[in-house]
Amino acid sequence: MDKRNPRQPTTGRLRRLRAILHALYHGKSRDAVRFQYAALVLDLAIIAFFIASPLIRDLPSFIWLDAAVAVLLLADIAARALAATDIWRWLRQLTTIIDLLVLVTLLFPAWLVNFGFLRILRLWTLSRRGGFLWRSLRKLHLGAWEESGRAVINLVTFLFVTTGFIYTFFARRDSGIEGYLDALYFTVTTVTTTGFGDITLEGAWGRITSIVVMIIGISLFVRLAQALFRPNKVHFPCPQCGLQRHDPDAVHCKACGHILNIPDEGM
Repeated sequence: MDKRNPRQPTTGRLRRLRAILHALYHGKSRDAVRFQYAALVLDLAIIAFFIASPLIRDLPSFIWLDAAVAVLLLADIAARALAATDIWRWLRQLTTIIDLLVLVTLLFPAWLVNFGFLRILRLWTLSRRGGFLWRSLRKLHLGAWEESGRAVINLVTFLFVTTGFIYTFFARRDSGIEGYLDALYFTVTTVTTTGFGDITLEGAWGRITSIVVMIIGISLFVRLAQALFRPNKVHFPCPQCGLQRHDPDAVHCKACGHILNIPDEGM
């Protein structure tokens, strides 16, 4: 009599599936790199759709595009969950929580239409979990631009999230913000503190929003300027004290004096 547990074949298939997905998402083989490039291109296409959504929302095919993106994002999140070594730890990560929030806005567009601007946060999560993206830059000998790239992504994400927020809650005919481009124009002029004054947000909440946009925007601009103009550093943890950033030609750690062996990007 066969007393084998009937659940064992299912469990075995699930383990093999998780192992395959983990190798594809986190591996460095040729097939894994191709898969990660494809996933990156798909992510960028989804983000471009999110940015363009306010401009194409009235198209007859928009609802189908929105549903297709929801299916793709659901499949990606499910695959990443299976690829994770510790699913519960993965679920507690901020990037995962934001991706799930973006997915909810796609699955329930009729109820969460006012929160559609949060979908642009997918760009930020891509930069935070985009180890493959930054590794690709290093392979192209562009690793020095990683910090600048992160700063640019943070600024662009903030600009479009803020634009979506202003367009959703402040767009009225008598406010000067009648379309998405008006909201983007106001956001850019506020962040850069240009302040032409042709478009303003009325009321106490409008003033509070303008103040918050200016403060955060200036901070992000300063962060970007620091990344662009301060001396170039490489990310290489010191084996002795853990200091992360060093000069490209450093031989000893500035913090503890430990001998470093920083690999040359050109090699």
